[in-house]
Amino acid sequence: QVQLVESGGGSAQAGGSLRLSCAASEFTGSSSCMGWFRQAPGNPREGLVFISTGGINTYYANSVQGRFTISEGNGKHSVYLQMNNLKPEDTAMYYCAARTYRSSQGCNPFGEFDYWGQGTQVTVSS
Repeated sequence: QVQLVESGGGSAQAGGSLRLSCAASEFTGSSSCMGWFRQAPGNPREGLVFISTGGINTYYANSVQGRFTISEGNGKHSVYLQMNNLKPEDTAMYYCAARTYRSSQGCNPFGEFDYWGQGTQVTVSS
């Protein structure tokens, strides 16, 4: 059973930084697409950043382009999300998600994700 274990998050001042991490255990596929969604109360879920194994494909939402960076972690099927220049509107629950990477599908927030983390709260104060 694949499990996504998230860590990081918490509180920061506007302009500050936070880092999230996510590791997929028992992932049997050779290539994965992993990334982060977020959802604030009353808002739809938003796909933010995604990366495929080896960094071949990446996706960044316009709302975080230039401020957030996704990178592969030390272990296979693990990722980091470095969030810089945080804004109050970044406040949300952040969820790690993963699926087997298929070139026909790409690595982006569109389509189904098979595995989800439990979520970690990010709060940015002004």
